Amino acid sequence: MKISKNIIVEGKHKKPILTDVFYNENVTQKPIVIFCHGYKGFKDWGAWDIMAKTFAEIGFFFIKFNFSHNGGTLKQPIDFPDLEAFGNNNYTKELDDLESVINWVFKNSEFKANIDTDNINIIGHSRGGGIVTIKAEEDPRVTKVISLAGVCAYGKRTSTVGDLEQWKKDGVKYVLNGRTKQQMPHFYQFYEDFKANENRLTIKRAVSNLKIPYLIIHGDADTSVLIDEAHQLHKWNGKSKLEIIENADHVFNTKHPWIEKTISKELKAAIKLIVDFIKH
Repeated sequence: MKISKNIIVEGKHKKPILTDVFYNENVTQKPIVIFCHGYKGFKDWGAWDIMAKTFAEIGFFFIKFNFSHNGGTLKQPIDFPDLEAFGNNNYTKELDDLESVINWVFKNSEFKANIDTDNINIIGHSRGGGIVTIKAEEDPRVTKVISLAGVCAYGKRTSTVGDLEQWKKDGVKYVLNGRTKQQMPHFYQFYEDFKANENRLTIKRAVSNLKIPYLIIHGDADTSVLIDEAHQLHKWNGKSKLEIIENADHVFNTKHPWIEKTISKELKAAIKLIVDFIKH
């Protein structure tokens, strides 16, 4: 298996998009799977590497990446050494980053013999679920889209709402990262960007307009993004497929760091659902 880590993809926002690819080098054109992490997430979180290898072993060309402003750096792609970048992140930057990664895959001659550019599947976890759905609705190159414990709306999230007057006055507000204990900044630009692009960033609009196959996977023990959000997404798109995984939490019963050699049975179940969905 060929695994290339921390490849620099140039984006639109003057920060590198660190990218990993996993595939079997056998000159057969493989379906492309691009994975987007969620809020306070990163490509090397927990069991995502094992997940990537699992997809590659089955015969997919698997890509995962750090959003350019997720708070990681070239030297330290794990966790959040660059809180200034984190504070300057927003939804439209993440949409631009995903587009840059799709463009990069299309143009990369090194991959040509190993990818099927007519078969592009994008998976988004948590907040990334909204990003991939919006991108799938606006980019005709995407053939299937998967929401993994995905959100149904951005307008109600902590990174978007709060005491707006105070936020505007201070220019920043902070959210505690429970795991790293960092105070994660959100500069007021986050809200301004959201309001300026609100129609585009309305997940309901994107989901309702989707013309391609759409899979929604959610755990019934998810306390971070409640299962009601999955039902809402499903309701907005009558042709979507909803799969509920029993006893699965927001990260499908994995954690960071993940030192096991195998993945949880809940994440395994999610991968199987995705593989079947892409293949059929």
